[in-house]
Parts: sequence; structure tokens; C-alpha cells
Amino acid sequence: MNFDYDLLVIGAGSGGVRAARIAAGHGARVGIAEEYRVGGTCVIRGCVPKKLLVYGSHYAEDMHDAAAYGWTIETPSFHWPRLRDNVQLEVSRLNAIYMQTLANAKVDLLSHRAEFIDAHSLRIGERTFTARYILIATGARPMFPDCPGAELGISSNEVFHLETLPKRMLIAGGGYIATEFAGIFNGLGVEVTQLYRGEILLKGWDMELRQKLHDAYVARGVHIHTSAVFERIEKLADGYRAYLSDGTLLDTDIILHAIGRRPNTDGLGLDKAGVATDAHGAVQVTAASQTSAPHIYAVGDVTNRVQLTPVAIKEGHAFADTVFGNMPWVADHTTVASAVFSQPAMASVGLSEDDARAAGFALKIFRSDFRPMKQALPGGAERSFCKLVVDADTDRILGAHMLGPEAPEIIQPLAIALKMGATKADFDRTVAVHPTAAEEFVLMR
Repeated sequence: MNFDYDLLVIGAGSGGVRAARIAAGHGARVGIAEEYRVGGTCVIRGCVPKKLLVYGSHYAEDMHDAAAYGWTIETPSFHWPRLRDNVQLEVSRLNAIYMQTLANAKVDLLSHRAEFIDAHSLRIGERTFTARYILIATGARPMFPDCPGAELGISSNEVFHLETLPKRMLIAGGGYIATEFAGIFNGLGVEVTQLYRGEILLKGWDMELRQKLHDAYVARGVHIHTSAVFERIEKLADGYRAYLSDGTLLDTDIILHAIGRRPNTDGLGLDKAGVATDAHGAVQVTAASQTSAPHIYAVGDVTNRVQLTPVAIKEGHAFADTVFGNMPWVADHTTVASAVFSQPAMASVGLSEDDARAAGFALKIFRSDFRPMKQALPGGAERSFCKLVVDADTDRILGAHMLGPEAPEIIQPLAIALKMGATKADFDRTVAVHPTAAEEFVLMR
């Protein structure tokens, strides 16, 4: 059978674009379908614009602290539309770069939604295309709660485009997206309430870091309402009223739903292609990202393995090298570093203390709790916290965790050490760079 393409990719996010580019580099004829903008969640409506907002929200604190360092800043003011629009200009710039990357690789961009007709055919816009191999890289989308009035809230897709900055915001969720936006809007002067069905934010992270960040948010003025969910939401003349499961009523100007993300598989016609999904709608794949249809693969958030952009990129690259480059390898999902760009930031690599104990390790725990040097003159209450989880039998470091300024930048190189099997003795032999926060990881006793 003659196919239009050797590879058709559905979704031009980070994983799909990487796979398309690498496959084309191996000589494949590649097309990529995208119904919106090129770049995916991370570039268009996720980690990139969100981190720019994190930077913007920090300036109020920085200007306050500047007085202790001799600077006088007269009556500073904040203009939300300027920050919002500048962030979107950067998003547009990155979108153009991604499009140029595809063009340079001679990948055809098909700017329409794709749907399976059969196992080798896709309807893209008004046309039908066939492909020898198909890659599903459609990502995930925000979930809304199952309650009356849920549609009155917005998701993390729309929050970047607010016409005006609200005075009050209710953010539902206790994961990294909700927590990051709570820090952003609190920093911009919004009265923020974060609603979480659990007791302490950021389930799955090391408990000590979770508790310290939770306490830091409360100290910053974020109202954290735990152990409750929405029963219903109503529109008021001047905002919204949320009725909670514990009987509380909360009035606010805007409600942001950040309670999780669901794989984007609805309407793709996966049943026509013989592609199996799990109970959550995620495409089921092997370690090599192969679906139940042998010529169809899936990478990234749509598989609900590790929902991180760099992981999707690794998966997409491995797929393209394996299928088109005769260079088989699989993405490694172990010891993956991750960060929450909260305020203060939080980052980890490896096992939490609880997970390490549950896995049966005998442990040695090393901790360092200190005030960041930058706060020495302003006298701020913010503290940093570093933690190492060590296998007592082998001395191997199982986990490294940090809460504090620049934590994500510090954990990134530590991830290399953990990937290589570093021991506590290796860290102890390393000479510190002084004065830095990172030196705490080689000084803990």
C-alpha cells in the first residue's frame, strides 16, 4: 500500500514536535496535525507563560526587600494588562520558532483537528491522509469538578487572558498547577483562597517539604481551605458564591479550577483504529510507547505516565530513533527530577522519605533548615530547607529535596548525581561553593 506519509503525528506539542523532527531527520516523510497553535500545553498555556507570571509576581517582594539594600523605589504600581500581553507576545514568539523548526525539518504542518477513520487513515480538516505509522501526542486538558455551576469557573487555559486582575480569587486544587497560581496571584496582590480536598498541599511530594510550603503559603496570606470540595457554584451580581461540602460559603470574584488534567482522547476515534485506553481515557502503551495497534504509538501526557514536558520529549525522541533510525532505546521514567514553581519554589529528585520507607529501605535522613542569605538584611521570615534520603546499607542517595529560592536550578545538577548512583560519601568529598544555598547539600552531617 502506498501511504501519504511514513509518519503522521497528532498533536504539535513538545513530544509530537520532537518525534516529527527526529523522524524526518532519519529520512521519513512526516506530517503533523494541530488544531490550535504549535508548541503544546507547556509553551502555549502551561509552564512557560506560567513561569513568566511567577517572575512578574516576585517583583513586589523584591522591591520591598530592596530598601534594606539601600534602594529607594518611589510608589511602585502594577499594570496587569502589560504583564499579560508581554507574556502572550513571548508565547507567540515561541510558537513561531516551533513552526520554523518544523519547516526546517521539512515536516508538513496540517493545521486542523485529526480523527481516525481506520487504523491507517486520518481525517484532518476536510481531507483524508494515510500513514504507515501514527503517533498520538495530544496531551491532556484541565478537568472541571462534577457539581452544579462548575462551568462558571475558568481553567488554567483561560487564566492567562484575564481582562482585569480580580481582587479575590478562589483556586480549587492542591497540586502543582493550583499551588503555582496561588503563589502568582497572591504575589500580585490578589486575595487568594486555595481549596483542597486533602489536608496538606502537593500530595506525592516529600511530606516535610509539603508541610513547610503549606505553612509558608499561610504566612504569605494565602487562605488555604482544606478537606472540602464544591457542592455547587452560583453567580452573584458582583461575583460568585461557592457552597462547600463542609457547609462553608465562599464569595469570590473568579474561580479557577486546577483539580487535575485528563488525557485528550475524546473524539479521536481510537476505537476505529483498535487503540485501547484505560479507565481514565489514557492511551495504554508499552515501555516503547507502542499501543495495542502495533503501528500506532503514543507519547506524553495522553499516556498518563509522567506528565512532564521533558519526559514527553524523551519519549518522542526514543520513538523516532527506534522506528525510523534503527537506534532502539526507551525513555527512562525513573529518577526524574521535577519542580513546583511555588513561592518559595520546591524541587525533588528520587524517592521521598515515605516512599523510600515503604519500599523497605533502611534510611539515614539528612536535613538543613536555614534562612537564605538574601534575607539577612531585610530580615524576612522565609527559610530554605534541604533534605537527603540515604540508603543506610549502601550509602546511596535515594532522594534529594529542596524548598527555597532557586531550588529547581539546584536540584537539576543533583539529578545527574543521583542518576549516576552517587553516595553520601561522594557528596561529603565535594568541596562547597561558598556562600551559596546549594553548598548545604555537601555539608550536611
